[in-house]
Amino acid sequence: MPDATTPAALSSAPGRVHLDAGGSARLLPDAHEAFTRALAEGWADPRRLHSEGRRAASMLDGARAAVAEVLGARTEEVHFAPSHAAAQHAAVRAVTLGRRRVGGSVVTSAVERAAVLEASGFAVRRHQSTVEGSTAEHVVVPVGRSGAVDLDALESETTAPGVSLLALQHSNGEVGTLQPLARAHEVARAARVPLLVDAGAAVGHVPVGDDWDVLTADPADWGGPGGTGVLVVRQGVRWQADWPEDQDRWFPGGTNVPAAFAAAVALQAATADRAAQDARRRALVDTIRTQVPLLVPDVDLVGEPVDRLPHVVTFSCLYVDGEALVSELDRAGFAVGSGSACTSSALEPSHVLAAMGSLTHGNIRIALDRSTTADDVDRFLAVLPGAVARVRAALGVESL
Repeated sequence: MPDATTPAALSSAPGRVHLDAGGSARLLPDAHEAFTRALAEGWADPRRLHSEGRRAASMLDGARAAVAEVLGARTEEVHFAPSHAAAQHAAVRAVTLGRRRVGGSVVTSAVERAAVLEASGFAVRRHQSTVEGSTAEHVVVPVGRSGAVDLDALESETTAPGVSLLALQHSNGEVGTLQPLARAHEVARAARVPLLVDAGAAVGHVPVGDDWDVLTADPADWGGPGGTGVLVVRQGVRWQADWPEDQDRWFPGGTNVPAAFAAAVALQAATADRAAQDARRRALVDTIRTQVPLLVPDVDLVGEPVDRLPHVVTFSCLYVDGEALVSELDRAGFAVGSGSACTSSALEPSHVLAAMGSLTHGNIRIALDRSTTADDVDRFLAVLPGAVARVRAALGVESL
């Protein structure tokens, strides 16, 4: 029997409320069942010609087809990656290399995930080192206070000579803000530049539309298993691998069939009740956004209030250390996320909050999953004021 302080015991402790589902949602029951079935039936290498291999290949093809249907893509355009970050890295590297004759510059918003930003810098440095006299650069477009990209700046930078790729997320998983993808895609098309959309925080929660040329998604965010990612590349997008290719051109070494199958089943399940979940979770988020400023003094609500994801809400508390507040809420039975530097391995504050001009410390990010209830939210709101007050008192700033 596990000790009461072990992670296993904590995660199953009665009365605990998990409010940190962004990128790590609970595995949906349908996904759990599908994963178990795939372990029993789809364990073989799908590239083999025997019956077991063909069965695994059939499950993998079915998973691709199911994801393609939800995303409005062709089955052959869907690829399963080892992770969401691996999908993002591969997309940036391969598309920029495939378009190196056009130029080596990459345009991104300032609030893209670190994986996209780092891969963009990598691609630009590679171009600079291989093309004599290269003027390629990684251009970072600013965002406003809500986190939405500056469209005028985006258009100016994307239409400049030598741009190989534009990367703009569908929505921000840290603050919930939706990006103006329709206009961004118009700009990209006019400039003949492919648009890479990170839909990791959106798929399974809201329709993502078809304003993209390359798309990445994260099954763990919609209730699928971890250890897999989704990459969709429209036909006609030029790309070239900078890694040794085998039978699996995008991700050599084969695909985790059980994870891919479970991810697809989870996506179908999440999409089936998406409308009902949207209304329910938006109501809960509205409650949090309305009540937190009334209950806690010196709080800054972050992100766009209307054009946003239905399940994410973020706020920053002045005079509060983020790590201390997360720990205080954890002791009270609530698991929350934070964009503060001290709650991660990073040494700098959240680049998203910094780009928005928001407080970068004392930040609390809540992502509701399908099991979150109104009672969970009410209990959280009842505990939050005392938790903030205790942290402020410990820092000696309760009277400010």
